Amino acid sequence: MTGTMTSAGLDVHARSIDAAAICVATGEVTRRRFGGASGAVIDWLRGLPGPVHACYEAGPTGFGLFRTAEAAGIRMDVIAPSKTPRAAGDRVKTDRKDAELLARLLLAGQLSAVRVPEARMEARRELFRCHEQARGDLMRARHRTSKMLLRHGRVWSGGSTWTQRHRVWLAGQQFEQVESELAFGDYLASVDAAAARKAALAERLSRLALEEDLWPTVSRLRAFRGIDTLTALGLHLELGGDWARFERPAQLSAWLGLIPSLHQSGESATRGAITKTGSLYARRLLVESAWHYRRKPYLGPTLAARQQGVPDQVLQGSWRAQRRLHRVFGRLKARGKPANVATVAVARELSGFLWAAAVTD
Repeated sequence: MTGTMTSAGLDVHARSIDAAAICVATGEVTRRRFGGASGAVIDWLRGLPGPVHACYEAGPTGFGLFRTAEAAGIRMDVIAPSKTPRAAGDRVKTDRKDAELLARLLLAGQLSAVRVPEARMEARRELFRCHEQARGDLMRARHRTSKMLLRHGRVWSGGSTWTQRHRVWLAGQQFEQVESELAFGDYLASVDAAAARKAALAERLSRLALEEDLWPTVSRLRAFRGIDTLTALGLHLELGGDWARFERPAQLSAWLGLIPSLHQSGESATRGAITKTGSLYARRLLVESAWHYRRKPYLGPTLAARQQGVPDQVLQGSWRAQRRLHRVFGRLKARGKPANVATVAVARELSGFLWAAAVTD
C-alpha cells in the first residue's frame, strides 16, 4: 500500500457495481453505485485522489473489469472470495457493506489476490473447460441410456460397455410401447451427439497443445505415467501456463486443494478432509492420473513413445515418480487406508514431481 492515496473496494455483479473508496490521508469514505458497465467505474476511479488501489472479488463476471482498469493505468486486484475475512457475528450483508469491507481490508493488507491469466491463456483454458463439460455431458447421456435399459431389465453382458459391439447391441433394442421407443431413440441420439462433440473438441485441443509456447511443458508432463496430451495440456492451462509462480511443490499442492484441512486449538490438532481449494479441473485430472500408480513400475511402449525427445532429468523424475508413488500406494493400503484416500495422497506427491519437471531448466 506504499504510496496509495485511495483504497477502493468494488462489489461487482452482472447488472450493478457498488463501490466504496477510502482516502488514506483523511479517512473519508466515498460511496457510489453504478450499472453493470465498467466505463463509469473507471471514470470514477480516475477522479479519486491518486494513486488509487482498487479491488473486487473473483466471480462469474470474470476479469474484464481488471483488464479495463489495467489498460487505464489503475492498480486493480482480483481477490479470492474464500480468503476474505468476515465477522462471524455479522448477520447483515449488503452490496454496499461488502464494498466498504473490501476497501478497508485492502487498506489493511488483509486480502489475497488471485493471479489473473493473460487473455490468450484464459481463452485456451475456456476451450479446455468446454471439453471437460462435454465429457460430463457424454457421461450423463450414457447414464440415462443405460438406466432406461435397466428399468426394462436389459443388461449388457458382452464385456466392456460403450464399445462398437455394445453400440450395435444398443441399436438393436426395441420396445413394445411407442413412447418408450421414442425416448430410447432420443437418449441414444444424445449419446452420439455428445460423443461427436467431445471428439471434435479433443482433436482441436490436441492441435493446440503443439503450439510453440505450450508444447515444451506439455511434452514434459506427458512423459509421466497416467498423463497423456490432453491431461498435460489441461494441467498446464489450469495453472495459467506458469508453474514457476509456485516456489516449492507444497505451495502447488496447497493451491490445488490436495492438502488436509487443519483445526488446531491449544494442545489439540485435528486434520480433516482435503481443502478442495483451487482448480476443480486440475485436481480431478491429478487424481485420475494417480490411479495409474497402483500398478508396479513399468515402461511400456506407449509411455516410451511419449518420452521421446524429453530431457534426461525429466525422464529420471518420471521413473522416480513411478517407484515412489507405487510404494506410497502400497504403504497406505497396508495401513488400511481407503483406496480414494491413498489415491489423493499419491496425487499430492505427483503434483510435486510434475512441478519439478515443468520448472527444470
